[in-house]
Amino acid sequence: MRQPREGVSKLLQAMVDAFGLPDLRRKILFTLGILVIFRFVAHVPLPGIDLVQLRSLFERNQIMGMLDLFSGGAMRNFSVAAMGVYPYITSSIVMQLLIPVIPSLAALSKEGEAGRNRLNVITHWVTVPLAALQAYGQLVLLSNERVVTGVGIGLTGARLLPTVSMVFSMVAGTMFLVWLGELITERGIGNGISILIFGGIVSGLPTMVGQGFLARENIPSLIAFLVLGMVLVVVIVMFTEAHRRIPVQYARTVFQRGRVMRQGGSTHIPLRVNSAGMIPLIFAMSIMIFPGTVAGYFQNSSGFVGQAAQLVARWFNGANWFYWTLYFVLVLGFAFFYTMVIFQQQNLAETLQKQGGFVPGIRPGKLTEEYLNRVINRITWGGAMFLAVVAISPWLVQQTTGTAGQILQLSSTGLLIVIGVVLDTMKQLEAQLLVRHYEGFIR
Repeated sequence: MRQPREGVSKLLQAMVDAFGLPDLRRKILFTLGILVIFRFVAHVPLPGIDLVQLRSLFERNQIMGMLDLFSGGAMRNFSVAAMGVYPYITSSIVMQLLIPVIPSLAALSKEGEAGRNRLNVITHWVTVPLAALQAYGQLVLLSNERVVTGVGIGLTGARLLPTVSMVFSMVAGTMFLVWLGELITERGIGNGISILIFGGIVSGLPTMVGQGFLARENIPSLIAFLVLGMVLVVVIVMFTEAHRRIPVQYARTVFQRGRVMRQGGSTHIPLRVNSAGMIPLIFAMSIMIFPGTVAGYFQNSSGFVGQAAQLVARWFNGANWFYWTLYFVLVLGFAFFYTMVIFQQQNLAETLQKQGGFVPGIRPGKLTEEYLNRVINRITWGGAMFLAVVAISPWLVQQTTGTAGQILQLSSTGLLIVIGVVLDTMKQLEAQLLVRHYEGFIR
């Protein structure tokens, strides 16, 4: 594995150098401007919300904190952007799972840029009904908790217009955030959706740390928690940057003035230990949130339905060991699934063969493909175990240090998202600086 210290220092230097170039400076300022707009929208509340009851619900239910993670802090205020980009992420997950299954979608994925644009349009259309269903579900859940009044399952009389207007406002807020994220991707720096989630997590960090110190509940446990948090940051950076280099040799035949000349070169393929990034955590979290959210709609029902809903809500509560065990297993499985899907789409063995490259000691073609699959399977075990341990680390820390859940709002998933977004954005800056300083572009 490559140590990340030198790479991180170069990325920081790239961040400083970027402000010296007018076009990159414009992109950075544009991204910051979009983040300001996002934070403004996150503080525009829907009418009829009891903020005292809402804060009490957040203290009792850790699932609400996870939903707040995807909304970028807007869920805590229950603003028009309370759902954040979560419906879009869910839609993207559904499309990722359906592409290998549905032949027409698989054909679109192989049509290059035009096919990807078409799939993106379909993803946006799928987002709208998902957002509407989630908005209505959240309103029903909050109505049962007496956070919001005048809405619910009975869409009759005075309830109809407030419910429809609230659902419409929340769907519009989600699509507006998705549009802002795409603007960042197109005209700014980094992946727009990730940047928005990053902005929401970072904005809540000072409040979370302040509450932890003001609580004064157990200073030794709090210090232990902060130390473990810093260790976790270092480990996340190491695994995010770690990769295994596969050596590759190239042989070319060049005809020059009637003579045949043999030329060659060597390079390497960097296979990342954590090729899936934070995607498995998002996949697993989406599945873990869904049963508890649905069960919340029916907890107050009578008979078998109400009892079953209460049982599901209890098992999928963030304080239950079953929740974290299943979360661990799902992250582990999704890490292998997503890594294999992405790796197969790259088709490295065929690409190497077409370019005249080969791995020393391995025949091109099928044997190279088997060798690369074997290597990626082995190193993915390390990346998958890392992600799974990171996923359940808040629960482990809470069980070890006894720290209260209020200062665990910035979960390991949040840390992984923040670190991943920062490293990815800095790498994009470094790549753009390299392009602009390349001799071929200066001439």
